[in-house]
Order: sequence, then structure tokens, then C-alpha cells
Amino acid sequence: MFYTTDSNRHGLAHDPFKAIVSPRPIGWIGSKGRDGSINLAPYSFFNAVADRPKLVMFSSAGKKHSQRNAAETGVFTCNFVSRNLAEKMNLSSAPLPYGTNEFEFAGLTQKQAELIDAPYVGEAFAVLECRVTEIIEPKTLSGAPSENVLIFGEVVGIHIDEAIVRDGRLDMAIARPVARMGYMDYSEGSDVFEMLRPRAEA
Repeated sequence: MFYTTDSNRHGLAHDPFKAIVSPRPIGWIGSKGRDGSINLAPYSFFNAVADRPKLVMFSSAGKKHSQRNAAETGVFTCNFVSRNLAEKMNLSSAPLPYGTNEFEFAGLTQKQAELIDAPYVGEAFAVLECRVTEIIEPKTLSGAPSENVLIFGEVVGIHIDEAIVRDGRLDMAIARPVARMGYMDYSEGSDVFEMLRPRAEA
């Protein structure tokens, strides 16, 4: 089958786009507003985009609470979503009024970051402390603004629970990272296999 995205006539019960671009890591974003409001929310349009320096981004569909807080204070945390925290991550996605503390709502431990003024999930196996570098509103082919806001951050500090470290590496069989698939589906990435990159011929 083939269809053009301007018509969206795929003939399926649900739009397949997000199922094709999957699995997608979840950026569980912790933030604090200028007024002290605490927020925690998951974003499946999230990823690491560079290693030198370490940069991550998340995309907000419209100007949501995480985007507002990150823009106001210039900082945020990314919290690792493991299988044992998946249900609480899902709870934190509830459309609550601004100023409602999702850490409390989801029954999570709120901790204060070391280098930035933002909260993080105490139960998370890993946490990235980030400072905002850019906020971009991407355009469509017509030049009109899209509905999304991209927030880029440079990682300035990393927390790791040593319980997931084996032989000097993070063991995904223990960490069991959760990723977003299409629709309301999720996957768990503990079934790991290794492939070495091909070497250039001498």
C-alpha cells in the first residue's frame, strides 16, 4: 500500500505513522516553573541527538507544562523509564492542571538535582540533568509553524544506580528500559543482542 500524508487515506483503523517510527525512547521530563510549580511528564518524541557534547531533545505537542517550565527556568531532568516504573510513568501523563505535582500523584519520590534547580525521580535507574540550549518551533513545507515545540538540552550531570551496572556496562536485562510503540503499545528492551561494526579493509 501507499498513501500521501496530505490525504492520510491509509484505509487502516488507526494512523500507522507512530507504529512505523518505533520503538521510541521515553523522555520522562522533570521540571520546575518560575513560580515553583513541579511537573513530571513522559514524552515519546525524545532522543539523544549528540554525544560531544551530550545533547538530548524532547518535542512537546503544543506549549505544555514541561515546555513552559523548561523555557522559564532553562533546566530539566530526563528520567530513565524501566519496566517496574511503567505504570507510574503512565500515571504521570494524566492531563492535570498546571501546578499539580505529578510526583505526588503517581506515588514517586521527588529528589532535587545536584547541578540544576529541577526535580528528578528517586526510583529511576538513571537520570540526566540538562540545561536548555535551544527551543525551536519547526515549520511545515508551507513555511507555517507546526504544532510542536522542540526543547534541546545539554546534559551536565548523570545519575546512575549501580544496581544496573555489570562488568563496567549498564545491563539492559536488569534495567529493562521501556519504549513507546504505536497506538497504546509499549515494549521492554531487555532482550539484547550485540553486533560489532564492520572494519575497514587494510
